[in-house]
Amino acid sequence: MNVSFWKMQAAGNDFILLDDRSGTFPVADSNRIARWCDRRRGIGSDGLILLQRSATADVRMRFFNPDGTEAAMCGNGARCVARLAHHLGLGTDNLRVDTAAGIVRADLLGDRVRLHLTPPVEARMHLKITGQGRSLTVHCVDTGVPHAVCLLEDVAQTDVAALGALVRHHPLFAPAGTNADFVQIRGPDALTVRTYERGVEAETLACGTGVAAAAWVAVKLGRVTSPVRVTTVGGDTLDVATDPLTLTGPAEWVFTGEIQTDTI
Repeated sequence: MNVSFWKMQAAGNDFILLDDRSGTFPVADSNRIARWCDRRRGIGSDGLILLQRSATADVRMRFFNPDGTEAAMCGNGARCVARLAHHLGLGTDNLRVDTAAGIVRADLLGDRVRLHLTPPVEARMHLKITGQGRSLTVHCVDTGVPHAVCLLEDVAQTDVAALGALVRHHPLFAPAGTNADFVQIRGPDALTVRTYERGVEAETLACGTGVAAAAWVAVKLGRVTSPVRVTTVGGDTLDVATDPLTLTGPAEWVFTGEIQTDTI
């Protein structure tokens, strides 16, 4: 049978979105999710997102990494969910998205969406990590999913693949691991961020919860003031206010299609 999908992107993070209000998608089939996310053997994406019914919000969002594992939240993905839910008539310009991290509110602003994120939790500041001949200071916070933020002088010259893997798998964050964000201060209210994403196991062009974590940490340390303009490695700029925590950025259609599968 053929399964219809939407391909969307937000700040360079691209996603496969499915209307699963029937609740029939086989969420335990991690091999299928990984295959569909594969850029050579499937549709290709940074993750797969299901839109499902919710008893407490306009729509429920379930997010799966390209390796088939489920994550509690994806900031860039949630903005795409908000636009698609509105397109499907599931909410107004101000709607509520039910995620495993909690309910987030979304304000549709044309082709941009402002997310009201859940309050940051599990903050741990000034942790020391050593490895690969480096000593890093990281600041950890969960903005829907866990992040370890490292402030550096020059992120353009940073080996994000190597250092990201070191932080992501460090025993401090066992057993689940963490996302790793490398941040450069660009001005009194401006940052550049590069993120190594857990579940992707590589650097992505952007990470919404990582952008929010980077801004929250930088404000907490007194290095910038809120609201913060955050530039991603893909060249997009997202806006973060930290009290309360909001994330504003693009969410755009790419294409729609159908993929063939033996069973749903």
